[in-house]
Amino acid sequence: MNYLQVDNLSKSYGDLELFKNLSFSIDKDQKVALVARNGAGKTSLLRILGGKDTQDSGQVIFRKDISVGYLEQDPTVNSELTVIDEVFSSSNAIITAIREYEEACHDHNTQRLDKAIHQMDTLKAWDYEVKIKQILEQLKIPNFEQKVGELSGGQRKRLALANVLINGPDILILDEPTNHLDVEMIEWLEEYMKNSKSTLIMVTHDRYFLDRVCDVIYELDNQQLFRYKGNYSYFLQKREERIMNQNTELEKARSLYKKELDWINRTPSARTTKAKYRIDSFNDIKEAAHRKNNQDEVRIDVQSSRLGTKILEIEHLSKSFDQLKVLNGFTYKFSRFEKIGIVGENGTGKTTLLNLITGTMAPDSGTIEVGSTVVFGYYTQKGIQFDESKKVIDVIQEVTEDINLGNGNRLSPTQFLNYFLFPPSMHYAYVYKLSGGEKRRLYLMTVLMKNPNFLILDEPTNDLDLMTLNVLEDYLRDFQGCVIIVSHDRYFMDKIVDSLFILEKDGNIWNFPGTYSQLREKKLLEQQSQKKVEKPQVVKPETSEIKEKTKLSFKERQEYEQLTAAIEELEKEKQLVYESLSVGHLKGEEIVKASKRYEELAREIEQMGDRWLFLSEFA
Repeated sequence: MNYLQVDNLSKSYGDLELFKNLSFSIDKDQKVALVARNGAGKTSLLRILGGKDTQDSGQVIFRKDISVGYLEQDPTVNSELTVIDEVFSSSNAIITAIREYEEACHDHNTQRLDKAIHQMDTLKAWDYEVKIKQILEQLKIPNFEQKVGELSGGQRKRLALANVLINGPDILILDEPTNHLDVEMIEWLEEYMKNSKSTLIMVTHDRYFLDRVCDVIYELDNQQLFRYKGNYSYFLQKREERIMNQNTELEKARSLYKKELDWINRTPSARTTKAKYRIDSFNDIKEAAHRKNNQDEVRIDVQSSRLGTKILEIEHLSKSFDQLKVLNGFTYKFSRFEKIGIVGENGTGKTTLLNLITGTMAPDSGTIEVGSTVVFGYYTQKGIQFDESKKVIDVIQEVTEDINLGNGNRLSPTQFLNYFLFPPSMHYAYVYKLSGGEKRRLYLMTVLMKNPNFLILDEPTNDLDLMTLNVLEDYLRDFQGCVIIVSHDRYFMDKIVDSLFILEKDGNIWNFPGTYSQLREKKLLEQQSQKKVEKPQVVKPETSEIKEKTKLSFKERQEYEQLTAAIEELEKEKQLVYESLSVGHLKGEEIVKASKRYEELAREIEQMGDRWLFLSEFA
């Protein structure tokens, strides 16, 4: 069933043409990812689909009665509302019913409450209210009464994401939904989207997310759209085949163009009406032969400064903010060429640790000794606040007029911009005309061109396209210096780091000698082992026992009666827990605790029920 049809869509900004005559369709239940280079128009296309921008020409047609939810990269939320009021500000019928119920409870209005309960029953909204609070909990927004204006930028993005998910539209349009999520939240969202009934259209740089969730990938390249029916791994394989075929066709066109050009130049007198078809054909061949092959890649071979034997020594480092202890006596001695990833929930102090190491923040206690040869290159999460009125070339020239690539190779700022796929036409463009990803790439250039030998990268993958990420990964693997990375991009971390710093909420840090995937596998094995230990052993009778048994022994009669009473009590408790979740008076952590207890009770009842059913046959 077709949910969305796009026909001949075109969009330009001034003389910059993003795409022209794009046509594609999306069917019900498809999980679609849009992949493209920075500046190719991914966000612009999503904004048009989400109704936030208009196309120059073409049509966007949604199936009748289809609901659409759109998450922007920089969503707008009402700062004056509380978290829960912002969620309830939707016009969704179920949300409206829950909002009415919440207000009736708050006002202690019995008559209004009766009507609200009836409406909740009619719409089967009780489970929906639990869903709302569970989604907010999973996205680490536990204080439902907090003012939206008091939330951080990341929390606001997560609140906007929660809003879109809670409304459960037929089509979800998500622009970089994993930004501002920690790894735990990303894995939860991954599972949620895999099981969601919503059709999905998404832009993300998280390749594990792409691989595990999406079943169709559209690549926007050189103003054309290419469709791949498969996940990210399939896309990589087929894209490589497409580029090889494209290069072959380009070479054929150029060869034919040379022959036809020779004919055109040799026989001007032969250009009669009969030869006009060949002249027209020549013009088509010329266009094909001069078509731009847009498969250049960013190449990063910038020389790093020499690194001595003493790198970085941290002794008993501690840092607190009021009553919140972020670091608690951390000690570590860095070795040459170490590549370390930092992981932990949001708020555990990942960026604080980087700021302490680079000296942009002072510790409460402890020491940090930096080797005399160490040259830091610090790529911060916020990045440089570029002067938007400056030209791209000016930004580079302010750092240096001469870039050392090593082995005697040097580049001018103009050459360096070309090197990073900023063509000459963009050198004198104003910074405000760049896309978010292009600005991040420009910022990365300003960090690398200083020839650091100790790179510290705080969320470097945000807003970078997949092509740039692949090359950055290759560079970091070969980088002759130390690297510390904070990133929620699990694929990126797996390809680069040798070990991890795991930051805990109590301020402690422990070192794990392996990649993130290895850490995740270890945790899953531990959880499975724990479940085996905790799982009650239900004695299942042999088949022969069932055949021969005609009545219960005295002990079995006692067991049967005890099970009957126990199951009855557990059922009562299960009902009470369900009611407490439905009423909506529980706060953040209480909801999670109650939900877990509800699941535990269901398992216990099921396990006891197996034994009770067997004994009841002979009671």
